Amino acid sequence: MLPNSPVFPPVSSTLASKVDLLFFFTVGVSVLFSVLIVSTIVAFLVKYRRRHAAETGQEITGNTLILELTWSVIPLGLVMISFFWGAAIFFESARPPADAWSFYVYGKQWMWKVEHPEGKREINEFHVPVNQAVKLTMTSEDVIHNFSVPAFRLKMDVLPGRYTTAWFKATKTGTYHIFCDQYCGVDHSKMVGKIHVMEPQDYRKWLVGGAAAGGTVASGGELFVAKACNTCHRPDSSARAPVLDGLFGKPVALVDGRTVLADESYLRESILSPATKVVQGYQPIMPTFRDQISEEEIVQLIRYIKELKPAGAAAAPAAAAPAAGGKS
Repeated sequence: MLPNSPVFPPVSSTLASKVDLLFFFTVGVSVLFSVLIVSTIVAFLVKYRRRHAAETGQEITGNTLILELTWSVIPLGLVMISFFWGAAIFFESARPPADAWSFYVYGKQWMWKVEHPEGKREINEFHVPVNQAVKLTMTSEDVIHNFSVPAFRLKMDVLPGRYTTAWFKATKTGTYHIFCDQYCGVDHSKMVGKIHVMEPQDYRKWLVGGAAAGGTVASGGELFVAKACNTCHRPDSSARAPVLDGLFGKPVALVDGRTVLADESYLRESILSPATKVVQGYQPIMPTFRDQISEEEIVQLIRYIKELKPAGAAAAPAAAAPAAGGKS
């Protein structure tokens, strides 16, 4: 919508045109009623103005029920259209498609770090294929940030200590700006980046060539062994902590009677605050790894746990040992 306008960014994702249409509908209704109200006020000022000092007003009589219903029901109907329309777009934007590729995004003063499903990493650059749904799992390593891509009409808070998700499907190749839309410190204005949307064959060539940015982070399996997690989280009868094989996405019973879902947030909390949610049948013996591993290392552990298969299923992809620090 208005692709050549200097005011509006390009429309380059599947959700962008839907967001724009709702925006212009809302603006149009607001302008229409503003004009009607101001015009009516001006017309009444002219028609019912006092023409001489002795003139007095006339008392209004009669039933105005129909008029009052009209000016109440019509705006209510328009507001409800906006509400349900906006809710439909919100639910669509909050539910990534099943075939979406999973990327991790880390906000840090003052840069964006991105990790691809294959493990390749970038800083302030983000390469994706066109017409492919991309799911972003995001967290901050320090303060609150906000990941914003105007061309995709994408905007999501990136918070320390928890994960937020967003998704997009780019529809046009090109380079688009990434901004931080939450003031995050003295160099907030410099926390920018670029998304490069490429043809699938060009993306594959880029993926296999060049060096990854941001240094090397150990794999989840390597971290699991290095942190001695495999001494307790064993897939056999000698385990002193919950078995992690096939755990991800399953309900977990806790000692306090609650049941929680083993998702990314639960696993992260298990690594950093293991005594918060103790699994039924186990003692709170697991130490915390807070301030001992980075957010990127936590993600590596979580990704490793997600890949683990239950006993009898296909083995997990190449890794050094069983799973990563879950809760005791």
